[in-house]
Amino acid sequence: MNCFSQRLRRTSPVRGSSRTELILSKPPRINGWSWPPQAFQVVGWLLYSYLAVVTFGIYVPLLPLPWSRAVYALTALAFVVHFVTHVAAVSIDPADASVRAKHNYSSPIPLFDRTKQVHVIQDLRCYLCPKVKHCGVCNKCVEDFDHHCKWLNTCVGGRNYWYFFVALSSATLGVFLLIVVILFIFIQHYLNPSSLRTAPQFDSLLGNNTWLVFLPLAPIKTSSAGLLIVAFATVMLSFTSLLLLGHLLGFHFYLFCKGISTYDYIKMQRQKAARNQDSEAGNPRDVKVSNKVTKVRLFLPLSLSVAPHTVICVNVTFICPLKNQESSVDCEPALSQSSR
Repeated sequence: MNCFSQRLRRTSPVRGSSRTELILSKPPRINGWSWPPQAFQVVGWLLYSYLAVVTFGIYVPLLPLPWSRAVYALTALAFVVHFVTHVAAVSIDPADASVRAKHNYSSPIPLFDRTKQVHVIQDLRCYLCPKVKHCGVCNKCVEDFDHHCKWLNTCVGGRNYWYFFVALSSATLGVFLLIVVILFIFIQHYLNPSSLRTAPQFDSLLGNNTWLVFLPLAPIKTSSAGLLIVAFATVMLSFTSLLLLGHLLGFHFYLFCKGISTYDYIKMQRQKAARNQDSEAGNPRDVKVSNKVTKVRLFLPLSLSVAPHTVICVNVTFICPLKNQESSVDCEPALSQSSR
């Protein structure tokens, strides 16, 4: 039994150890509005604004009655629900309740640095509980941690997960409806363009080469080629967004059915990869690890008052699980002293 290849966990800092020194950094992020914004966050809001403009300003007004009213209602519902839930998911602080009550977000707190520290401890208290994980980007512990979302610029945890999920679902629905509308207009433009020119503002126009956008409040003339070019670019952009959103939505449906989080899924995949790597190397793991209590049997040689070469067996129980991946953040108990 190879027990000494596993790294032991610390439950409190070791005095005089440079690896447990805490260094000061910038204040932790409160929510997704904390500065600086992420590039993905800015791109997401620009994309939302563009799709909202082309949906309600260009293509939905061209639909004939009564389809225009039905599509107005559905797309407006999808865009409004997405906006509200997106803002809620970004604005809510997902940190653990004890962290929110204790931390002062206006002043710097110690930063977890994997190159200098092996655990997250402040005031001799480890914030890593079974359902709480420390996020290195936000520099705080998140309750029921799922993942850190770059599009929201904040962590997704127990307090804002369902807002994130509804925002994801409404975005998928809105983009899907937009693709259907544009494809319908694209086809009707060649088959029956008069069905798209039912607005009263088209009565003063001659021919089918001139179109109006931003109906009915601020009609602006545009060419047929311009209308189709914008439609093609919007469909390509919307289709790409639909693939990404649909994949992410399906993944979270899968997680919901399994009853796990994104972080749990990642840990399971890493553990599976580690087991496969050990089996290929011919060194299977012979230490079974549980999620709550890990028992390791250590065979230690005694050189005290016992006869030479005597070996005793000591059962040691650790509350924190063993660390299987370098990227996971866990507390690590260390032996206070070794027998000589």
